[in-house]
Amino acid sequence: MKYPIVGTNQSKAFDNKKEIKLPKEGDSFYGQNANFLGNTPKYKNNGDGTVTDLVTGLMWQNSLDHNGDGKIDVNDKLSYKDLLKQVKKENTGGYTDWRLPTIKELYSLIMFSGQDINPQAKSVNGNQPFINTDYFDFAYGDTDAGERLIDQQCATSTIYYGEQELVFGVNFADGRIKGYGKKLRNKEKLFGYFLVRGNADYGTNDFKDNGDGTVSDLNTGLMWMKADSKKGMNWEEALKYAQENTTGNHSDWRLPDAKELESIVDYERVAKNDDHPAIDPIFEISSIQNERGENDFAFYWSNTTHENSGRNGGGTAVYVAFGKSLGNMPARPERGHGNGQRPMGPPPGGRPPQGQGQQGPSMRQSNSNQAPNWIDIHGAGSQRSDPKSGDPSKYKNGRGPQGDAIRINNYVRLVRNI
Repeated sequence: MKYPIVGTNQSKAFDNKKEIKLPKEGDSFYGQNANFLGNTPKYKNNGDGTVTDLVTGLMWQNSLDHNGDGKIDVNDKLSYKDLLKQVKKENTGGYTDWRLPTIKELYSLIMFSGQDINPQAKSVNGNQPFINTDYFDFAYGDTDAGERLIDQQCATSTIYYGEQELVFGVNFADGRIKGYGKKLRNKEKLFGYFLVRGNADYGTNDFKDNGDGTVSDLNTGLMWMKADSKKGMNWEEALKYAQENTTGNHSDWRLPDAKELESIVDYERVAKNDDHPAIDPIFEISSIQNERGENDFAFYWSNTTHENSGRNGGGTAVYVAFGKSLGNMPARPERGHGNGQRPMGPPPGGRPPQGQGQQGPSMRQSNSNQAPNWIDIHGAGSQRSDPKSGDPSKYKNGRGPQGDAIRINNYVRLVRNI
């Protein structure tokens, strides 16, 4: 199999707020990630600065400490331009064929056994990052250099050509995919990075229309509903929808986990026009009206909880945006930055020179009286999270430092094993 999907490592079960006993078939909240663990993540430390993923066949650099000084800080990060130069010179483990990973390659490393932290937090308080630290050396943002703890965005080779040109990256501190500008406040933005080698086919799909309302991906071994749910629903309703679905005369449909869902994103397609969702045209996809009042494409639920360090730690779940990934930015960053801050006050210690303005678990909403300014802040194909339940009208101005659009009633595309 060319594109095996690594499990998310999420073994806890949750209701709309908290951890619960693992539900059984027929129970409320059955069908979530802990019920379907997928391929168990498995790695091998090669003892030469590299780690091999035994599921994907990819070999990785094992540390974000790139200058070899024994600590991971802002001095290990590079601008995107310098990073592309560094790739050509890299010889970790004696290999010279390293490459900057695609977003699908890098996302294969994410572990949803991690916990999101508040973007303004001063301490991680024992939280786990979204990567296996038994095999990969990781550190949160360099607060001594003015960064926030969540400022550990790792760059990929995948570029988003939408309203802004953005570099897709994975943040292993807060568990998200977002698009980032190459510059921020007239300075080169700095990225962390893990380089990769091997299995150049990883992340490619081979879709087959089965003619019965289903589509098979022969490279992942997954079968998908060709059409989506055609309406939005909250997370518990989405799980129930999966239990009751019999498309193609199959009764074992499930809500996909975060990595399964991201596997069908087509990052080559641009969600800039009404006819360009970020998915292969073999699939049918519903059109919605977005926060800007224009035709767009929906956010889609996964069965993966995006656990955070707050009081209701299980209150949000992962979604993937197949249309514009909107944020409300009344004080718009300079064009191309794609990751500026809203006027919600600087983080502790002031506004960091390399700050990334990420969304965290905070439920705080903007009270700004400024007119809304919704922009495609993170790009189609981003992975963020929504409250599992509630009234989306309470978040009419968005949520978090970048005013992420909150919809709650997201769409669904189910999956099963072939």
